[in-house]
Amino acid sequence: MSVEVGTELPEQVFRVTRADLVRYAGASGDFNPIHWNERVAREVGLPGVIAHGMFTMALVGRAVTAWTGDPAALLEYQVRFGRPVVVPDDDEGAELTVRGKVAALLDDGRARVDLTVTSGGEKVLSLARAVVRIP
Repeated sequence: MSVEVGTELPEQVFRVTRADLVRYAGASGDFNPIHWNERVAREVGLPGVIAHGMFTMALVGRAVTAWTGDPAALLEYQVRFGRPVVVPDDDEGAELTVRGKVAALLDDGRARVDLTVTSGGEKVLSLARAVVRIP
């Protein structure tokens, strides 16, 4: 793989449905009702049911590892949660779009990738970046 500063990762789009949230809750043990109950989510000031932050983060990590072709190539990964991913109660769910660009080539065959993650036209993660080993 030829990588230089400015190389863009292929855009990845993920659909997140309420069913996905239920499956993630079962796998993670995080049954907080803001991830499945509209009434509770609104009572605490949210615009509706929201995706688990760690689920969102995992989808972004999946986009990076799909680009490298090797999950073990993801060496460091960090994000700051900016806005929630609101998941409507329909068959379409929410759309999560992941874009990335190589921002720096580091020593030992590594690269820093800056990530832009949006849902509903809003940036949901800020300061999202990964360090990967370039194959």
